[in-house]
Formats: sequence, C-alpha cells, structure tokens
Amino acid sequence: MTTPTTMTTLKTGNSNNYPNHPTIMPKNKTRILHLIKSLGRGGAEKLLPETAALHSDGFEFFCMYFYHRESNVVGELEAAGVHVVYVPSGNLGLLWQVKKVKEFILQHDIDLVHSHLPWAGILGRLVRRKTGIPLIYTEHNTWERYNRISYWGNRLTFKLQDAAVFVSNEVALSTRLNLFFAPLTVPPPLLLKTIPNGVNTEKFKKDLMARTRVRRELGIAEQAIVVGKVAVFRSQKRLWLWVEQALEILRHHPETHFLLVGEGEWKQRIERQIEDSGQAARFHLIGMQREIVPFLSAMDIYMSSSAYEGLPVAMLEAMSCGLPVVATRAGGIGEVVRHGMEGYLCEIENHRELAPLVLDLVRDKEKRRAFGEASRKRVEVHFSLEKMVQAIEGLYGQVLERKGVAVK
Repeated sequence: MTTPTTMTTLKTGNSNNYPNHPTIMPKNKTRILHLIKSLGRGGAEKLLPETAALHSDGFEFFCMYFYHRESNVVGELEAAGVHVVYVPSGNLGLLWQVKKVKEFILQHDIDLVHSHLPWAGILGRLVRRKTGIPLIYTEHNTWERYNRISYWGNRLTFKLQDAAVFVSNEVALSTRLNLFFAPLTVPPPLLLKTIPNGVNTEKFKKDLMARTRVRRELGIAEQAIVVGKVAVFRSQKRLWLWVEQALEILRHHPETHFLLVGEGEWKQRIERQIEDSGQAARFHLIGMQREIVPFLSAMDIYMSSSAYEGLPVAMLEAMSCGLPVVATRAGGIGEVVRHGMEGYLCEIENHRELAPLVLDLVRDKEKRRAFGEASRKRVEVHFSLEKMVQAIEGLYGQVLERKGVAVK
C-alpha cells in the first residue's frame, strides 16, 4: 500500500503512520475531513476549495484526495487553507484504504467526515462502521447513470451514514426511488437534505478587459458571436453532439466561433471530428484552465449537450458571468434555467434542437442581453455559494449535535 504524500506546509512533526505528513497544531476548531476521488477537475472537486474559502472560522478542513489522473485541484485546496493528503487509487482500490483513513481520523482528531461521489461514499461508510465517526455524503448525480458496480455499491451501503446531501431535486428524486432496497441502516434515521450547488458571484462575473484579451489571442473578432462550454471531456457531456450542433450553426451563421475549455478521455476524438469537418479555424480547444473567468467572459452563449447531470457547476459559473444558456434538460439544469427567461432548453433526446435555439440568440442581440442579465440575477438570488455554505454548516451542526459533539 502506498504511503500518502503530503501536499501541505504545516508545522513539522513525526508520525509513524504518515512519515511525510506533519503533525497538526493543537485543536481549537471543529475538524471536517473530505474524502473525494478525482474526476479530473470536475464540478464536485472544484466546489471543495470554493466552499472551504467561505466557511466560518470555527471549522478546520482536511482532505484525503484519491486520484488516478494528474489533473486535480490540490493547489486550490491548499490556497483555501485545506490540509491535503493525496493517495493514488482507482475505484476498487478505495476499498483497501479503510485502515489508512481510520488512522488519519484518529491521528488528527477529526470530528466529521464528508464524502463525495459513490466510491468515496462507500469508503466513508466502511470507515464509519469501524470508528463511529459521523458521516455526511453528497450525491452529485442521478443514480441511473452510474455503472453497475458503482450503483450497487452505493445502493447497498447508502443508509450506513448520518446524512445525505443532494445537489438538485432531480438527484434527490433519483436517490429516493432507488433506496427501496437498501436494507442496512443506522440509528437515528438518515437525514436527507437538498442543498443546490452554488457559485461565488463576486469571483465569477464578466471581465470585459479579459474578454478583449482572450479574443485577441485566439484571433476572434470583437463583433463575432462565441458559443462555448467548460467541461471534462467524457461521454456524459456528449461533446461529439455538441460539435455536430456547432457545425449546423456554422451552416447558417458562418462567422460564429466555438470555444471549449477542458481536458479528458474524449479530447482526441473531438479534435479529430473537428479536423475532419474542415471548420477547424472556427473551433478553439484551449485545454484545462485554472482560471476560467477570462474564457467565460469571451463567450456570448453557453451551450450544453449533456446526457445527464447533477447540477453543473460550470454552467452556474457561466450564468454568473452573464451568459444565456442553451442546453438539454439534463438533471438539475431545468431547475436553474427557465425556458425563455435565462435561456432555452430542449429534451435530452432532442439535442438537434440546440442549433436552432442557439441561432435564435445569435440573431437577436437584445434577447442575448436580457437572458444574460436574467442568468446573473438567477444565480445571485438562488444559487450563491454563500447560501450553499450556510446550509452545509447548518447540516454539520445538526449531525454533530445528534452525536453529542459541540460545534466549536
């Protein structure tokens, strides 16, 4: 078993279990340990440093970060004051990390564990059985889209925790429908709470100087319309359909440009599809970016072709930057975007409607402006990161109180 490697700069000390990990300073705050497996800078990961930076001073955060990709958010976690230990591990490998997590919890006097995504959730539940440590799990997606092993592992162990958070009503409904056969449970009854994903509206707002700079660097005229998306390049996002719709838009409006921000296993196939189309000059694939506000600022319309979602953080960030959205009605997207108000929606199977809906906005500058302003207002009022953090802290307090642990 691989010894976890520290990514922090804390006070030095000695530990037999973690020879490279320093001893934490004496405890004077409520300590929360996040468990998460890397998806390559997906929304679930990006939220950890964003929320950590806004939590009240009474909390101290740790993260055991299990990964099998190089792209991760460790740097952002450190900058937000999170103490990070990362452990190389794939999905099934997490089942052999119970002892390691247990030792970490005891060594650092952790008060509560917060797991994210199914495999880290399963790991957290196994640790809970060994330690009795309170456990909260955040469900970031609908269950129907998990592979069979992830699905059944999540389903059979789901009730072995203290609370579950759902990022949208769609995710909550999916979970409830799939919990009829989940025989194991722990007293008291499992707390279930929907806390929508949020975005830092002060950080994510349109930057006109950055817009001009990015467009100049990419060779895009200021008056050109740019349709974009930020995503991990995986099958869930159906980016090959995104490119198909982009090519259809170009048939009717040849001056349009398309901007994709991200990396992933589908990237080479998407690049080949674009190259074969003969329209490569209109597409800009810029890879993974730690700072995405400049690229969102360079866009005019945000288009999403996903087959399924929980509540996509990148879309919320785009809306916070004042972008109208044209998207399939996947997961929680329909809970945020109201058709004809912040953008346009179509059913997942009707993805060919994306191109004509985008073209409607391409041709109507006033509608783009009105939808963009409505997007920004929608996020400010209903999906701010501050509201999300307050709700999570309230749940931490509720779970700890039930365990007889006082929040510091």
